[in-house]
Amino acid sequence: MKWASVLQRIEEGEGRATEFKRQFKDLSAIGKAICAFANGEGGLIVIGVDDGGSIVGLNEGPNKVHERLTSFLHTGCSEPVMALCGQNEVAEGRWVHWIEVPSVRGFLPLSCRGRVYIRRERSSVEPSAVELQELFNIFGFVLTEEQMIPRAGINDINLEAFRSFQRAQGLEIEEEPQPSVEDDLRNASVVKAFDDALCPTLYGLMVFGKAPQAHLHTGNFMIRCAAYAGSDQGADVIRAGEGTGRLDEQVHWTLAWIKSFGWTETYAGLLREDRPLIPEPAIREALVNAVVHRDYAITGSPILLDVFDNRIVVTSPGALPNHMTVESVRAGGHPRSRNEAMAHAMSVARLMERRGRGWLTMRGAMREFNRTDPELTNDTENRFVRVAFQLKPEPADSEA
Repeated sequence: MKWASVLQRIEEGEGRATEFKRQFKDLSAIGKAICAFANGEGGLIVIGVDDGGSIVGLNEGPNKVHERLTSFLHTGCSEPVMALCGQNEVAEGRWVHWIEVPSVRGFLPLSCRGRVYIRRERSSVEPSAVELQELFNIFGFVLTEEQMIPRAGINDINLEAFRSFQRAQGLEIEEEPQPSVEDDLRNASVVKAFDDALCPTLYGLMVFGKAPQAHLHTGNFMIRCAAYAGSDQGADVIRAGEGTGRLDEQVHWTLAWIKSFGWTETYAGLLREDRPLIPEPAIREALVNAVVHRDYAITGSPILLDVFDNRIVVTSPGALPNHMTVESVRAGGHPRSRNEAMAHAMSVARLMERRGRGWLTMRGAMREFNRTDPELTNDTENRFVRVAFQLKPEPADSEA
């Protein structure tokens, strides 16, 4: 871009495709703008111009600034950026520099210091969960349990958790000779070879990872819990939390969170009966099915557990897998899993049975608890599955 075109952009002011930087001290701020433009339709960064469009210039040597810029473009972001740099002397010893950032479409969105940015009007910001999902869709990143997690390594795997899994399956892991740890992990599809290194799969990270949510693509793979003072999300939130960690840890943490609501007392004659908020078998089945069967291609959305004054609702991203219908789920049997390896791991952990009786277990527990049936919704348009448990039975119609 020639100086005349840059001047015209300066006169037009900052916008979705133009950003001004008065100084050249904070490279991270420039990195944010580079990523935001690269993840969008491209843009122009002009250095030496204040927010109001006044040209102030930099008094630092132009060659030194140019070297720092080109070095940052090569190493400052998650991938090298093939941007064009220009400069023009606007007064004696004062220079304006600019960076033409192209739109980048690679395997992943561009990030700076581990964070993704997009352009929102005149600002470079981190995307919301929905915006992040849309960005991944644009880049064509579809996550399945067999796919590797970029920039994660074998050190992100908790080896003791993996060994416990092997022991639970009855494997002899103490007798010699034994395969190497790397071979064991690779044979179990916990890691795969990639670019002369071993990279965890989504299955490996979510089932055996040290901190599964610490990575860009898996940050929302958790159970987000909220309790409301009323019967809808417009009511005040009285308690909130997040079940993070490995899949089994998410389920155990969330069960403990539910139990923290305490017990209620009911009386049959002179006998007192303590009742939980909801039967543990019912909510456990719902949570286990949510973490196992959710659609992990929907990277921007967590599983939601909402507690209202009259019901508990579990919402899982993704419609029912493998052509299952609400009717087939209610009938039980013929289990079909979107994530077979994860389902197997939860079965080994004794948190899940593989006979397709999950819905029947929930229904039986709720009927015994308060004579209600769970409600199942499969929204194929908005891509979610929802299970609702009524906390109180509907009042019986009074007889005429």
